[in-house]
Amino acid sequence: MAEKAFKTIDEQLDLLRSRGLTIDDESKAKQFLLYNNYYRISGYSLTLRSNDRFFDSASFQNIIDIYCFDQEFRHIILQYLEIIEVKFKSIYAYEFTKAHGPTGHLDKQNFTNEQKYNDIIDKSELQKNHRLPHEAYLKHYINDLQEDIPLWAYVDLFTISDISILFSITEKDIQDRIAKIYGLTVSKASLILSRYMHSMTIIRNLCAHGSRIFNRLFEQKPSLSKKDRALLRINADGTIDNSHFYGFLLIMRRLLSSNEFYDMKSSIIDLSNKYLFVRLDYYGFRDNWENDI
Repeated sequence: MAEKAFKTIDEQLDLLRSRGLTIDDESKAKQFLLYNNYYRISGYSLTLRSNDRFFDSASFQNIIDIYCFDQEFRHIILQYLEIIEVKFKSIYAYEFTKAHGPTGHLDKQNFTNEQKYNDIIDKSELQKNHRLPHEAYLKHYINDLQEDIPLWAYVDLFTISDISILFSITEKDIQDRIAKIYGLTVSKASLILSRYMHSMTIIRNLCAHGSRIFNRLFEQKPSLSKKDRALLRINADGTIDNSHFYGFLLIMRRLLSSNEFYDMKSSIIDLSNKYLFVRLDYYGFRDNWENDI
């Protein structure tokens, strides 16, 4: 198969024009292409074209608006994912150490899957050694006190994925106590919370690496309650849309306080008002969503 030929910025603009895209400010478009990569931004133009032909009303500014909206949208989501992550780590460390003491996390017998446990601890130990020269709390425990780091401090070495997996291999009674703090009291509460945190890991990784959320179809769909599924958008064919981002937002609502979620929701509304061209249904939002949640 022949390799794709290199194209200069001018040639990239010519290609876009040949496909019907209106470019009003060529200088701005050139800079945007140079700074953001033709291949990367092409995904943001999919809703503006069909069969590589842009709709008559489509402009380069439309692509910029969608791209910038998505970038700012990711930053909002990341801000509240950090709150979710820190809160979950804190609750986990509290409940686990209450049951097994400050350094019970170093005993593999306290977990239900030795391989997963070893993988997480090995990874965290590498992080510890890497961060030791720069982190005061690590120096304090390792160099000054010369003792094992208690979980309430050690938990900072875990990623959101690590803590999610660690929760899933923790004894069920501890899982249930943590789930109860989140208001989950049904028979499979711990499993539900584990799925919630896995979903947060998926979104966090995408947002942290600058991946497109706009019009993304998720293969790993969020696991939602019947009540939350009723809030999803209905597709033209009558099926429920659980393939876009909105389902993950409903999970975030479960993991944030009401005030935190209100603030996040307000930020999304403000962003939508800033970029009126960008349609939220491409994220799975339905009409009047702000009145539903």
